[in-house]
Amino acid sequence: MIKKATIDKIFEATDIAEVIGEFVQLKKRGANYVGLSPFANEKTPSFTVSPVKGIFKDFSTGLGGSAVTFLMEHEKFTYPEALKWLAKKYNIEVEEDQQTPENKEEDNRRESLMVVSAFAAKFFQESLLETAEGQNIGLSYFKERGFREDIIRKFELGYSPDNWDAFSTAAIKQNYQQEFLLESGLSVKRDNGTLYDRYRGRVMFPIHSFTGRVVGFGGRTLKNDKSVPKYVNSPESEIYHKSSILYGLYFAKKAIRETDNCYLVEGYADVISVYQAGIENVVASSGTSLTVEQIRLIGRSTKNITILYDGDAAGIKAALRGLDLILEEGLNVKVVTFPDGHDPDSFVRKVGTAAFKTYIDQHQKDFILYKTSTLLKDAGNDPIKKAEVIREIVESIAKIPDSIKASVFVKECSLLLQMDERSLLTELNKMRLAKSKKQDQPAYKPVSETSVTENIPVKTVSAEDTQEKEIVRLLITYGNKMIDWDGIANTYIGPFMIAELSDVEFENPESKNVVELYRQELENGRLPDETFFIHHPDRSVADLAVSMVSTPYSLSENWYEMHKILVAGEQDNMKATILGAIFHLKKRKVDQILEGIRRELQKTTEEADVDILLNQYQHMKKVEKNISDFLGSVILK
Repeated sequence: MIKKATIDKIFEATDIAEVIGEFVQLKKRGANYVGLSPFANEKTPSFTVSPVKGIFKDFSTGLGGSAVTFLMEHEKFTYPEALKWLAKKYNIEVEEDQQTPENKEEDNRRESLMVVSAFAAKFFQESLLETAEGQNIGLSYFKERGFREDIIRKFELGYSPDNWDAFSTAAIKQNYQQEFLLESGLSVKRDNGTLYDRYRGRVMFPIHSFTGRVVGFGGRTLKNDKSVPKYVNSPESEIYHKSSILYGLYFAKKAIRETDNCYLVEGYADVISVYQAGIENVVASSGTSLTVEQIRLIGRSTKNITILYDGDAAGIKAALRGLDLILEEGLNVKVVTFPDGHDPDSFVRKVGTAAFKTYIDQHQKDFILYKTSTLLKDAGNDPIKKAEVIREIVESIAKIPDSIKASVFVKECSLLLQMDERSLLTELNKMRLAKSKKQDQPAYKPVSETSVTENIPVKTVSAEDTQEKEIVRLLITYGNKMIDWDGIANTYIGPFMIAELSDVEFENPESKNVVELYRQELENGRLPDETFFIHHPDRSVADLAVSMVSTPYSLSENWYEMHKILVAGEQDNMKATILGAIFHLKKRKVDQILEGIRRELQKTTEEADVDILLNQYQHMKKVEKNISDFLGSVILK
């Protein structure tokens, strides 16, 4: 358990815009920042970050909260993991009530996998740098590839000893559990129950998450035996999903944002060589076909991708078929190919940084135009093949969501294909129409209208629910501000509201919980503010607080300056705002009581009971009149 004093330090030091800016491309808008939602596939920004309040709000999904909440949602961290990540970022020493050994730091499966992966990375690097076998085999290989020692250490490159169980034995000695060694793929179990190492005799490339933790490995053999696979990669696990990981992204993300471009290569060595040359905005799909998840990871930092291919023509043609996914996501794609026999790794080592950059600048082509010229060259003079190329190119253009950009490509491709522009546009429109119709068709045949509507739950929000949440909003937003009203002064709004609401029973459980928390804090001599609720460890409390203080709209500062129109806000008459909310809620509660008495009178036949109910009814009518008179005289006038 992390001490409260440490948690407070972490929250005080955290710049939420800076933290979220590592994951989402944000743009300044007034006092806030906006960007595309990292939790939904959207084209118009609905994601807002408020540095002043220390919160984010994603209006497309409803998610919101502090920097800790964001890390928990985006990186699937636990609450302590998120706090420790922030503490590391801001150089804050984490003090815990009970300090435990690293391998038992967290009592959950995911953290155990993370910890054992970190141990493995450390073991492999020590084997590489500190053992004779590692230096003679692994380190000499990396140095032959031209990797500097600082880069080897930065990427945590390593070597797995050519021994059946060197790693597994070391891990078991350090009390790491077999189940996590097996699930992470670091060890494999024999039929007799003993373990052996998956990566023995291989140089190791640790794979880092977006936040820099080791989640998997790629191991390359140095043997020439063709029966031995060149690479062995980690299996899928709770912490490693290869379809949503890009090798090198942790090291490249800052440079990608700064250059507004991402270089995409194929392998680990390509990333490291290009990065070492000073071109740091480079990542790899690690030999797998590019996935939508990987494209969206890049799209959070830039809308521009430059793909660096080696000179293998067959490989290029195979890759071209899968790159339409990038176009569908609305990203701009350029392609660079290197001379035959060269990949980004070998080419940058041969020509150096300056010449490598110059080559890219001079040889990069827009993806559509590159694809057109490449496929046309392959088709030659065969009219059938040429027709297939035309159809394939138009299919690619049809995937571009921006119609203006698509029209430009149609114009340029018509010249390359030697075809009338109108013919291409006609074919393009046919494809888009067919796609639109396909998307509009229901995936199933609906049953009768009655049965469908009967089975759809309708969620309604009552006026009472809204009024109770308005009370919560005012408590959180203004509770620690002083009252300076006619007849009431020298007290805070929060305690005043809690006292006025002592006779009100809240129905909404979330609102009731927040009001009760507020009351408890006051009884303990503390006046809670906005951050108390926003950073509350109870997610239901934090979520409600963020929802209450967030809005997708803000009044421009230029509204008055340009139009000379002064728009009154709720703070201009706080007395009306606070008392209006309290007494409107009280009036609704009184109306409910009166309605209950009326129902009882209809059912009761005993004269004595009727008299009691009538007395209650008359009393509540007086209360109702007093509230109505108060609302009319104080609030409305």
